Amino acid sequence: MEIKEIAGGVCAPKGFLAAGVHCGIRKSRTKKDLALIVSEKRAAAAAVYTQNLVKGAPLAVTKAHLKDGYAQAIICNSGNANTCNPGGEAVAEETCALLQEASGIAAQDVVVASTGVIGQPLDLAPIAAGITPLVQALSSAGSGDASEAILTTDTVKKEIAVEFDVGGKTCRMGGIAKGSGMIHPNIATMLVFVTTDAAISPKMLQQALSEDVKSTFNMISVDGDTSTNDMVAVLANGMAENPAIDGPGEGYEAFCKALNAVTTHLCIAIAKDGEGATKLLTVRVSGGKDQENARKVAKAVACSNLFKAAMFGADANWGRALCAIGYSGAQVDVEAVKLAFCSKAGSVLVCEQGRGVAFSEDLAKQVLSEDEIVVEIGLGDGAAQATAWGCDLTYDYVKINGDYRT
Repeated sequence: MEIKEIAGGVCAPKGFLAAGVHCGIRKSRTKKDLALIVSEKRAAAAAVYTQNLVKGAPLAVTKAHLKDGYAQAIICNSGNANTCNPGGEAVAEETCALLQEASGIAAQDVVVASTGVIGQPLDLAPIAAGITPLVQALSSAGSGDASEAILTTDTVKKEIAVEFDVGGKTCRMGGIAKGSGMIHPNIATMLVFVTTDAAISPKMLQQALSEDVKSTFNMISVDGDTSTNDMVAVLANGMAENPAIDGPGEGYEAFCKALNAVTTHLCIAIAKDGEGATKLLTVRVSGGKDQENARKVAKAVACSNLFKAAMFGADANWGRALCAIGYSGAQVDVEAVKLAFCSKAGSVLVCEQGRGVAFSEDLAKQVLSEDEIVVEIGLGDGAAQATAWGCDLTYDYVKINGDYRT
């Protein structure tokens, strides 16, 4: 089950094209704001969505479109979330209808998404003007443009592609993502679009995605805010011609492993690009009583604003991590907890058996001054493991969000 990283993003799998253009939703004429991903044929489709009770209008439309388990295109605008707006669902539906007119792809076969400011009406005029140029720009090299067009406060594009084997056939999978702020997902994350040419039934595709997000997208946090528009959508067009995956077995396991490689890469990219962030934090928990308890501990530490602020200052204030473990809701023997900070600069043990140990503050400062820090937590309660990803909390986070709308 070797997974090989390749180039191409969402266009790496057979039969997929993508594009990104500036249509005028954003005031800046230098930023692309409309993205499109198209499969040559209808594809098995699956999605997971935010658990925020306030949901963007596009999520309701996409959910309705995917009732039959198939789709052929994904269209997404940035600059406006189309959330909490009168007639928002009508705007999302009309976007799909405009794409049908320009491309011939049935509106019911379109996944539609939006990201940006909440509570401002989304004007259809720029989208209507941009649809034809967007379709005309579709290309097998268009993943980068599509990736750029879905960004908001992100500072870098996030894309990945891998190659794997199912039943003797080479399959490919690619993904793009956006996410920098309002990152605290539950069942989904920000916006993530995945394509694959593997043949898999809609039922097994949904099962694979729903299970995967528990250990990937549900385990990242930038700021503790769950977005209204979080969505992960996957299209699988079967053009690799592998033996169809319609149940458990080696093929399904290979597919899940490839999906996890793609989603884990995107998780790390999102956490590292958190708004104002200077450091990627990886919290690795071992020795958990069970999976649920291990995940609760990892997520609580990654989410702690006090701990994140300490990491920004390269301050080995490990007590803040212990505090987060204590309120995480996990069943933990606090007197068995062990904690160490690691990075390229070395490793420093700061807590053992739930109590502080003597350590070099100078070494700790060096370790925590790197831009990627691993927090190793041993619980001593069992064999379960979990990983969560986050970032430090900086002055720039406040600056970015202080005038985000204006």
